[in-house]
Amino acid sequence: MGRTVAVFDWDGVVIDSSGAHERSWEALAREEGRPLPADHFKRGFGKRNELIIPDILGWTRDPAEVSRLSHRKEALYREIARTGHVRLLPGVRELGAALRALGIPCVIGTSTHRANLALSFELFGIGDLFVGAVASEDVTKGKPDPEVFLKACALGGGEPAASFVFEDSFSGLQAGLAGGFITIALATTNTRAQLAASGAHRVVADLAEVDPRWLAQGRLD
Repeated sequence: MGRTVAVFDWDGVVIDSSGAHERSWEALAREEGRPLPADHFKRGFGKRNELIIPDILGWTRDPAEVSRLSHRKEALYREIARTGHVRLLPGVRELGAALRALGIPCVIGTSTHRANLALSFELFGIGDLFVGAVASEDVTKGKPDPEVFLKACALGGGEPAASFVFEDSFSGLQAGLAGGFITIALATTNTRAQLAASGAHRVVADLAEVDPRWLAQGRLD
């Protein structure tokens, strides 16, 4: 069996940032004078801005304009996040410390931007829990494609079949399963009942419910 790596999605797994992200889309829409579909946030959850802006919002398909809107949205997110609309989720520090003691690398695999990760490291002081990150800027395919998780696993020197992906969104869970990972769903965004049909190997409330021994063994018992 190959080396085990713990791959963590970010929003909805490590931090609860949904309120700040939703507010930032609303702020961007006001700035730009553009409409927001009623279900845009739910449909776009866990996906890259490069897919959300043209395919879900239908605002533009011009690459330069998509990039401009994406970067402005994330700048608005960081302004809002600094006002207290982001919180650390349960179990993050404890699980991270336990895995570090076991010698299991923790890597981030996320659709968010690197500057957003840096802001959370600053706000919560958790950067030392992770050996690296693969963010939105590092991939060309968004979830449910497994590219972000495969790159994160490789960054930690792991083998997907022996490694774990922690996710809360359906597109992320699909990506974890498509990449061949042991995939654990967190009921931080969707309910346990909703996640039961996701195909995930295990559903937990949050990271506080994760047993570090699962990762030490490279399997779920």
